[in-house]
Amino acid sequence: MLLLKKMEIRRLGDLKTALGECPLWHGGQLWLLDCRAGLVCALDPGTGAVMRRHEVPPPLGSFAFNADGRIVLALKEQISALDLRTGQLQTLARIDASHEHLRLNDGTSMPDGSFLVGTMHVFREPGEAPLGGLYRLDTKLQLHKLDDGLGITNGPCLNPVNGRLHVADSAERVIYSYAIADDGTLFDKKVFLRTDAYDSGPDGCCFDSEGGLWTALVRTGALARFDMQGQLTRKIGLPVAHPSALCFGGPDMADLFVTTISDSGRLSASGPLDGAVLKLTGVGFKGAVRPECRMPLRAR
Repeated sequence: MLLLKKMEIRRLGDLKTALGECPLWHGGQLWLLDCRAGLVCALDPGTGAVMRRHEVPPPLGSFAFNADGRIVLALKEQISALDLRTGQLQTLARIDASHEHLRLNDGTSMPDGSFLVGTMHVFREPGEAPLGGLYRLDTKLQLHKLDDGLGITNGPCLNPVNGRLHVADSAERVIYSYAIADDGTLFDKKVFLRTDAYDSGPDGCCFDSEGGLWTALVRTGALARFDMQGQLTRKIGLPVAHPSALCFGGPDMADLFVTTISDSGRLSASGPLDGAVLKLTGVGFKGAVRPECRMPLRAR
C-alpha cells in the first residue's frame, strides 16, 4: 500500500459522454469509449484534452489494444479490429446469438493474448433466460463460449494475487470468480460477492496490486473496494449519479480514473459532472498496466 495522502476528486477535462465506459491506461494516455456515440477517445491524463478521437458504428461494448497498435473492439454482435491510422475495421468473429436487445458489453485482454468479452441482454420478460454469454477470442481467432446465463456482463478482470478471473453480472448484482485452465476454459465458478446491500449492481471493475477489487456502484454514485474475501474495505462517494467503470493509471499507476453516464438509454442524469471523466488522486493503492492482445491480423 502507498503512503496515504489526502484524496482528491476532480473533473478531467471537459469531455461529456452519454455512456462513458472502459477506461484504459495505455501509452501514457487515458483511453475510453462513449458506447452510445460510437467514439473511441484518448485523453491527456493531466489536462483531459482529447488527443485522439475515432468514430465507429455504435453501440460499442469494450476494447483492448493489440500488439501491433490496432485495437480489438466489441461491437454489437461481433468482435472487430480497428486500425487507428486508417479507421478501417476488420471483422474477427461473430457470436452465436442475435437479438435486438442483445449486444456485446464489457471485455478485457488476457495475459495469453486473447480477448475475453461478455454480452448484455436487456428488456427480458420475467423468467426469460439471457441470450449470449461469456466468450474468449483466442490468438488463432477462434471464438469459444465460456459461460452463459449472464444478464449484463461487466468488469471482467484478473486478480493479480491468485490469478482468478472475476466477472460481474450487473443485472443479478453479483460478481463471480473463476479459475482458468491452461487452455483458457473456466472452472470452479464461485460467487465472490453480492452487492444487494449497497443498493446497486456492480458495473466496471479493476484490481489493485494487493488483490483488492474495485467496482463502480452504478446506481448509488460510489466506488467500492473489496478485499480477497469479498469484505468491503473502502467506499468513496462521487459527485455523479452513475459511475460506470474505472481503471488505475498515471506514471506510477496510482491514480484512479472513472467514467460516468449522462444517458445510457436506461440510466440518465443531468448534474454538472454526469458524463464527465473523473480523476482520483491519493487513493492509497496502485494498479497494473493491462496486457495487450496478440491477434494475427491482416497486413495494413
